[in-house]
Amino acid sequence: MPLIEKSSYRPPVLFRDAHLQTMYPYAFRFVRGVRYRRERIRTPDGDFLDLDWCDGSSARPGRVHENLVVVSHGLEANTRWSYIRGMVRAFFRAGFDVLAWNYRGCSGHDNLAFGSYHAGVTQDLETVLVHADRRHRYRNIVLVGFSLGANLTLKYLGEKADNLDPRIKRAVTFSAPLDLESCSRVLSQPANRVYMDKFLRSLRGKVKAKSKRYPGRIDERALKRMRTFREFDDFYTAPAHGFQDAEDYWRRASSIRLLKYIRIPTLLVSAQDDPFLGPECYPVGEAIDHEYFFFEAPRYGGHVGFVSFNRSGLYWSEQRAVDFVRGRIFR
Repeated sequence: MPLIEKSSYRPPVLFRDAHLQTMYPYAFRFVRGVRYRRERIRTPDGDFLDLDWCDGSSARPGRVHENLVVVSHGLEANTRWSYIRGMVRAFFRAGFDVLAWNYRGCSGHDNLAFGSYHAGVTQDLETVLVHADRRHRYRNIVLVGFSLGANLTLKYLGEKADNLDPRIKRAVTFSAPLDLESCSRVLSQPANRVYMDKFLRSLRGKVKAKSKRYPGRIDERALKRMRTFREFDDFYTAPAHGFQDAEDYWRRASSIRLLKYIRIPTLLVSAQDDPFLGPECYPVGEAIDHEYFFFEAPRYGGHVGFVSFNRSGLYWSEQRAVDFVRGRIFR
């Protein structure tokens, strides 16, 4: 019964506000001590992905390495964001090689294809894993995902349950939008409008840039009017990636239906006060009877927050992830 009923997370004084938890790391946290080595790889469809390695002096092609952590970021983020750098630093300090990868169009360079990325594009995660294996041949692999990257990671584990690479031993995910439709609904509420507006400004800008490479395929006036994820996903995400409409995309890309198939120890942590998640994103029932899927819902933490102040500089989420991967499973 891997339901962690009592979370150990205790927020600092004044950090019992969901929006402060969500915005503070983005605006005020600076993670030092992470040195990336960038590598660009080609995808099977002729596009590219930019990977950022943090593996120190061990990065010699062909050598058998011990442990790799692959980190997947959230919507419109990248490997430079503080929550990614914080997790990379935590695992690197713990002796792991770490690979943080940027989704198509998120590394600071426009991708080549008309499509880009979305919450269910597990093919790109597979491409990253296959490349890492060819380059370094790791004995043990761990997957870590945040927000959209958490959904992506969980979906991948569910899809691959019967033929998952046996070297993928554990996974840790945070703030996963397990049910995309419910998250779209929650983010459309007035209290969360600031997040929706920020995401859509960034997404609209990227799609507008594509109109120069693909003239005639983007109605820029219609794009400018987009104010919700439903409108944007109907307009671009769904048709650009082979879905019928937003609802078809949300249904097929959501990982909630695949949790039951996961067959490696996997932790999902989602704060009860997360302003991005709908009630369908808290899989208590799925965890209660699951052998491998652990679910933890701290009372506080916001969306990818879990702020901590201590001498190590680690956030609670980073220490929790390292402990879980080391086999310290909590009840």
